[in-house]
Amino acid sequence: MPHARHRLTHRPLTTALALLLAGLSSSAGAQEILTIEEREALDLSDYRVTAPDAGYFDVAARMEELASTDNAILLQEIDELSQGPSCQQMMEYEPITTHLRVPGYYPSPEAWELASEPLFQFEDNVSMLAGSFVASGDDYYAECLVRFLDHWAQQEALTDFYYDSLEPQAWFATESMIFAAAMAYANVRPFVEGMEEQRERVEAWLNGLAHQHADIPGGEGNSCCNNHFYRRALYASMVGVLTEDNELFRFGVSAIHAALHDMTQDGAFPLEVNRGRRATHYQNYGLLYLITNMQVIARQGYNIFELEVDGHSIHDAIDFLFAILDDPAALGDYAPLEQYTGFLKDPQYFTWMEVYLEHFDDPRVEDFIRRVRPLYNRSAGGYMTLYFMDPEAQQHVVLDEEKQETTAFKGLGQE
Repeated sequence: MPHARHRLTHRPLTTALALLLAGLSSSAGAQEILTIEEREALDLSDYRVTAPDAGYFDVAARMEELASTDNAILLQEIDELSQGPSCQQMMEYEPITTHLRVPGYYPSPEAWELASEPLFQFEDNVSMLAGSFVASGDDYYAECLVRFLDHWAQQEALTDFYYDSLEPQAWFATESMIFAAAMAYANVRPFVEGMEEQRERVEAWLNGLAHQHADIPGGEGNSCCNNHFYRRALYASMVGVLTEDNELFRFGVSAIHAALHDMTQDGAFPLEVNRGRRATHYQNYGLLYLITNMQVIARQGYNIFELEVDGHSIHDAIDFLFAILDDPAALGDYAPLEQYTGFLKDPQYFTWMEVYLEHFDDPRVEDFIRRVRPLYNRSAGGYMTLYFMDPEAQQHVVLDEEKQETTAFKGLGQE
């Protein structure tokens, strides 16, 4: 049943976003970025929530498949998660109700990490409870997750966060907590019997949080339209589905249309490759949230993975990512060729690949993902190898530290 909604408010830009790429060379091209006003004008009326319990994968079918698997990677995941956490211990974590303020990562990484610990713990908690339910089939974990989220909902947690265009980190941090909670909850809700009052409170809380958070448009030329917009779109789609809120759902869909519109002829996301030495990292980072969002949308019956806007599809962005991973020279004048590659050693950034392989055969993706499985992202879906990997794709974890080192510090093309 649809819940009461806070209407999204929209704030127009006062400066043309096309100017944001003025610093790029002419070969990179002053790609015209879709403005907020243009984004709001998109006719997305054909998109509506059709299956509120569809989540982002078929949980019942996957649990049935896991029950009979002999795949070593999946069995290890099942074994670890089946010995899940104590619900009593989970309930001891205090909801965050104080005025949340988080320092910026790049200016103060240590302070950022310290302030972020309880936020990350929340994301790990909800993802672990959802994963433990899928792995074990034990209602204990599903019911615990509802109780855990209800405790936060009753305390109106996360509704008081500091935001300033020059200090948006608390806003950034909250966005991942919302989609972590929503995606975990989506995994268990169809299987929870009773608990109607708790579920109603949880869903009303998530819906209110999503609207409150998305009402902030973000800074011009960056968080209004870059990977942070893609992150907001992920929770918008998931919460929109759970609460049958078509306005939120269409906000989530709009990110896919905007990303494909903004893409360069090469397949680059302009606002991501305009990040200097971290251009490659942010091209991949954008894909992480876009493809996970596309999976949520696809579960509602839309062939979103084949969407084209001005001749561009999500496959072009993946092609560009592998081109610059293989040889940073493919960046041309977009960014310095001395790219940061440490992210290649962190599997959380590649969970989108499990989703992509659910839909398409791609030897490049298959070869890359084989090195980093099992994949887990504490907020963007949780245990994605457990949820998506074809049991025939890979039997054992690859333990090749030397190859990982080479990949991380020299790039795929120089192994």
